[in-house]
Amino acid sequence: MTVADRAATAFGETFGADPDFVAQAPGRVNLIGEHTDYNDGFVFPAAIDRWIAIACRARDDSRVVLHATAFDETREFDAADDLSKDANWLDYPKGVVDQFRKGGHAVPGFDGVMVGDVPVGAGLSSSAAVEVATATVVLELTGISMSGPDVALLGQRAENQFVGVNCGIMDQFVSANATEGHALFLDCRDLSFEHVPVSAGDARIVILNSGVTRGLTDSGYNERRSACEKGAALIAEASGETVEALRDVSPELLAAHRNALPPDIHRRCRHVVTEIDRTREAVADLRAGDVAAFGALMNASHDSLRDDYEVSGPELDALVTIARGVDGVYGARLTGAGFGGCAVALARADAVDELVRAVAADYPSQSGLEAEAYVCRAVAGAGRVG
Repeated sequence: MTVADRAATAFGETFGADPDFVAQAPGRVNLIGEHTDYNDGFVFPAAIDRWIAIACRARDDSRVVLHATAFDETREFDAADDLSKDANWLDYPKGVVDQFRKGGHAVPGFDGVMVGDVPVGAGLSSSAAVEVATATVVLELTGISMSGPDVALLGQRAENQFVGVNCGIMDQFVSANATEGHALFLDCRDLSFEHVPVSAGDARIVILNSGVTRGLTDSGYNERRSACEKGAALIAEASGETVEALRDVSPELLAAHRNALPPDIHRRCRHVVTEIDRTREAVADLRAGDVAAFGALMNASHDSLRDDYEVSGPELDALVTIARGVDGVYGARLTGAGFGGCAVALARADAVDELVRAVAADYPSQSGLEAEAYVCRAVAGAGRVG
């Protein structure tokens, strides 16, 4: 049974009737380009076949009644009221409704049931999938026309301004705009993008969940973002160059003004500046069919995230080391913000079973935890499915 089917079934169990429709949005895995999005850089995520689905039925009032099966609870709010944060899972859909209202749109009430198989806290963007799925529901209910990029921006504003997480644009963008069988090469400065095939050949995407749950609002994410902003400002001051973000800083410019930066700020900036270059190069390698070169850059990305950005940890490092030791694995790295969550590996199809076996055999003794492995395919973005 698909996630959308499960949502429709759960709706009937919760509300005693069939939903009007089901909307869904996918989670994502970022193949390379980590912590570059909020620095106006490049990212290369793929939407994956893990979904948040919302089965929905319109109401004749302005109440939004939403049941989340993951928490086995129902919460509600009035879409016509001034909305405020409750510090629970409802803040994500509520924040989306709030953004529609701030855009001048009246949002009607609806009954909904939300079902998902995007692991929460694993760095696979369950929150962005909730936001984009909710936006899809509102668009269906109201008939408002909105482009995929605008849906992504609305979801990002909901998370930034309502939930209070200073996230970049990548997660919402790929959830709203992905194409089947492709990853999305996104320029986070101007939001231009290109779909690049990832399903050709024998390469497979394998996600390895460390079992370490993280929360962005409780982590060093905002601290890392602040360090990047400080670094860009210091380089601009020292060089006299126009530096709006670290996207504008070349490796040469960073090296020339290293002494203008405190050591920790320099390390953060060095990761971002080199990661932007790695992402450009990796996508060019994939276009050329050189999966081995792409994998080598994945490895370099993880090492930089571990040593310069300091967002890895012993569990993620263990997963990456185990994966790299399997013949047929092109590359492995942490994916997402770090501080726990998942690693991603690119492997030959005939190496996938051995990779899963190696992780199951070796990871528990190294970490005291069990890792889940998800063999994923790249899927299309959000939409109505029934």
